[in-house]
Amino acid sequence: MTTIATVETFLVAPRWLFVRIETESGIVGWGEATCEGRSETVRTAVHQLSELLIGRDALRIEDHWQVLTKGSFYRGGPILASAVSGLDQALWDIAGKHYGAPVHQLLGGPVRDRIRVYGWIGGDEPAEIRDQISARIEAGLTAVKMNASGRMGALASVADLDAVVQRVAVAREVLGDDRDVAVDFHGRFTVANVRRVAPLLEPYRPFFLEEPVVPENSHLIGEVVRCTTTPISTGERLYSRQEFLPVLQAGIAVAQPDLAHAGGITEVRKIATLAELYDVQIAPHCPLGPIALAACLQVGFATPNFLIQEQSIGIHYNQGAEVLDYCLDQTPLTFVDGYVSRLTAPGLGIEIDEHAVRTADKRGHAWRSPTWRHPDGSYAEW
Repeated sequence: MTTIATVETFLVAPRWLFVRIETESGIVGWGEATCEGRSETVRTAVHQLSELLIGRDALRIEDHWQVLTKGSFYRGGPILASAVSGLDQALWDIAGKHYGAPVHQLLGGPVRDRIRVYGWIGGDEPAEIRDQISARIEAGLTAVKMNASGRMGALASVADLDAVVQRVAVAREVLGDDRDVAVDFHGRFTVANVRRVAPLLEPYRPFFLEEPVVPENSHLIGEVVRCTTTPISTGERLYSRQEFLPVLQAGIAVAQPDLAHAGGITEVRKIATLAELYDVQIAPHCPLGPIALAACLQVGFATPNFLIQEQSIGIHYNQGAEVLDYCLDQTPLTFVDGYVSRLTAPGLGIEIDEHAVRTADKRGHAWRSPTWRHPDGSYAEW
């Protein structure tokens, strides 16, 4: 029987929320419902939504997704969407284990045998940037992502804009012409600032410029697209096809849904199909844990317009645990020459160390987003 018997959640370091669903026959599925800085709230939402799942057939994934997302008068948003995402991933994991196949096989089969990955680098000074990129190259990666800046005023100074350009110039120098650097604006820039700095970055040929404006200003992203030849990406804070449609129509080149926020495998697969109509590539946002990463890869192996996968091994957020610490076998998520090979085990393709997860949950975590202010005391986007 594939009847859902239990739904559990685990708040584990460094900042993740795992979801465990078990069927009456003993099949266990894992998902990740992490919502950075709000995971305790999502945990409550997961348990409330579980009332709609317990006692029902785990294999009716699409039906469950419809009920979970539309079965209430108030819908959407990061909390509910993240809760649904974790549950959805776990249901797909169960389905794959039930049928003895990796999830990408259930999505239509593989369209590629490996997926390119990139990693984060930190550092503000040129020497730090050089060291961090060199370490990533040494680890075999062929692409990295870096912050464009820290706090940024509404109309940035010449020095602030020059600092952005100089940092990217150093990255390009170290990477050479056969590797890539993506530049993350984190929504910290106004449209005016982006229009000033984006053309200055073009000589260094960034892979893409990520989230140049906050998602609330998605209606302005067309202005950004038109001011530069560099590909524009966004989407980590968009949670449905409906929210992606305007930015696709505005001309972004790369869509970045987060499988722990945007409705899980079920909805991200549909976002990818929608993006394909606009000749847009998919590069899922994933500075998260191993379950979210595995879910991203499963979608990637079955999605034609899949570009590259973010992963957070070694990212500065990971304090207290690393991405692979909760995996019984780290081999499936090992990178070779900047790529991860197709996952072949049933379900999401990884084995979670349940003992480690339960132990970590007893300690929990209380990760919070930083709060920044400008010199005048006003709030600053981070």
